[in-house]
Amino acid sequence: QVQLVESGGGLVQTGGSLRLSCAASGRTFISGRTFSDNAMGWFRQAPGKEREFVASLNWNGATTLYSNSVKGRFIISRDNAENTVYLQMNSLKPEDTAVYYCARGSAPGAFAGSAALDYWGKGTLVTVSS
Repeated sequence: QVQLVESGGGLVQTGGSLRLSCAASGRTFISGRTFSDNAMGWFRQAPGKEREFVASLNWNGATTLYSNSVKGRFIISRDNAENTVYLQMNSLKPEDTAVYYCARGSAPGAFAGSAALDYWGKGTLVTVSS
């Protein structure tokens, strides 16, 4: 099993910034696989809405994908030595309010949806006040 633990959520005013982190750990990393074998990404779910894709990056961070709603404001990155993926969120808007989830892709390539994911974190709440 792989555990993904998000942190960094909180309350911020419109226009502010937050940096989310997702730390990966677990038995899979002992079996010969490494954190850098898989793509990683972020999703979010606002109250009363379905979970939606936010951003992802491939195994070495060279390829990134973003939803249109966050492109130009959010930056996804990863530190394979620390088994951690980050989401830098700038120019936050009230519509960014949601629970943000970290997810691992089942393959090395970046993903734009939830079809090829094998592990999820439990989420961290981001609230943007107007």
